[in-house]
Amino acid sequence: MCKTKQTTLLFIALINIFSFQLLAQNKSNTKANDALKNQAAASIQSGYDAYKKIALNIWDFAELGYKENKSTALLQTTLKDNGFTVQSGVAGMPTAFVATYGSGSPVIGILAEFDALPGISQDNSSVKTPIANKTSGHACGHHLFGTGSVAAGIAIKKLLETGKIKGTIKVFGCPAEEGGSGKVFMVREGLFTTVDIAIHWHPSNDNSVTYSGALANKSAKFRFYGIASHAAGSPEKGRSALDGVEAMDAMVNMMREHIPQETRIHYVITNGGKAPNVVPEFAEVYYYVRHPDKETAVSIFDRIAKAAEGAALGTETKMDYEIIGGTHDLLINKTLAQNMQTNLEKVGGVQYTADETIYAKKIQASFLGKSESIDFAAKVKPLHIDKNLGSTDVGDVSYTVPTVGVETATWVSGTSAHSWQAVACGGTDIGIKGMMVAAKTMAFTAIDLFTNPELIKTAKEEFIRTKGDYKYKALLGDIKPALNYRD
Repeated sequence: MCKTKQTTLLFIALINIFSFQLLAQNKSNTKANDALKNQAAASIQSGYDAYKKIALNIWDFAELGYKENKSTALLQTTLKDNGFTVQSGVAGMPTAFVATYGSGSPVIGILAEFDALPGISQDNSSVKTPIANKTSGHACGHHLFGTGSVAAGIAIKKLLETGKIKGTIKVFGCPAEEGGSGKVFMVREGLFTTVDIAIHWHPSNDNSVTYSGALANKSAKFRFYGIASHAAGSPEKGRSALDGVEAMDAMVNMMREHIPQETRIHYVITNGGKAPNVVPEFAEVYYYVRHPDKETAVSIFDRIAKAAEGAALGTETKMDYEIIGGTHDLLINKTLAQNMQTNLEKVGGVQYTADETIYAKKIQASFLGKSESIDFAAKVKPLHIDKNLGSTDVGDVSYTVPTVGVETATWVSGTSAHSWQAVACGGTDIGIKGMMVAAKTMAFTAIDLFTNPELIKTAKEEFIRTKGDYKYKALLGDIKPALNYRD
């Protein structure tokens, strides 16, 4: 045999040996990761009753943005009791916190929310039943969000504690997501600077990895100041602040014909005066502006501010406005989404008992329009791009650090967020089961990140490419958190 042929055969043999060793190593790594995930899943599941109690306590508190004192205290105490170091009141927000365990790299962050919504009280029954003397409710499931994230963080902490993985886990307690833009102030404060990857989740009516962007959002309260007088006896001596609000609203509603069709504008008159026979000397209207493109959202907001100026001029009133919130669109990371999809499929969906099936069908009977089968909760959607017409301050995190999220079926299929049905489901084991799916999926994804540096490297490279030359700047500017925006 010639020397060249011998060399070639030897080279092929070495490649085969290397490939075999690499394959064996990959199988060994996969087996080791599966063992860690099984341990994390068992840890989370064993805490079912404890986490259920925490979530339902927060569901009962139903505290509004920046007022979540009992909710944040409960989550912080739970983390402290499990060995985390907790820094409270971060970024100028009394109810915000950062809980940390471990040291060194990688640093994986898990986001937690816990604020409720105003004007939507409901018990956990399958018919509309507001709770007496209660005006708020967890119609977006943030009681589950915060608790599930804490559960995932504790499961990872236990693995770090035993030395089976190395690095740092951080749980970010994020207040006032519903309009207050809490995470924006945390980003602005630099709290995510040392984080390698951020993980989040959200309650939903199905199980899917977040693979679609969100709408950028800018909001403000516009306040008009007039002159009070007797509405019948001396109307000429008055200048109506409510006229200013209504003139502004009329101009903005005409403007809808001349803005990009993807735009969303919503408003509520939060103060229109106190009595019909008194010319209102004060009135206030609260506006949201949304668009898939952050620059467009800001430009439309600026046009709305001009409408407010014109309304004040035309009604001889004075006007000022307070920026309440401003959030970016959501930057999707395909590398992380594909990994989380694998983990979601490994965890699986939600299984209903016979009684829960009856409850689910009663809930669906209250919907407008046709709903998916209740069996939908047991399925996992494939990775797909869909329209996302909501907004979230997670968007600002996603422009700071590679971010990935999942939605799980905490509500009956067809349930709309911000509805009484969502509040009701969130107060039952249907909500708790979906929360456990989320906690396990996040923990599994974190385990992959702790054990696979290449996954983090690839995600960061994609993040840099996707973000491009854009330099992050908070849409709400340099304002302080609007701690009383729900007053």
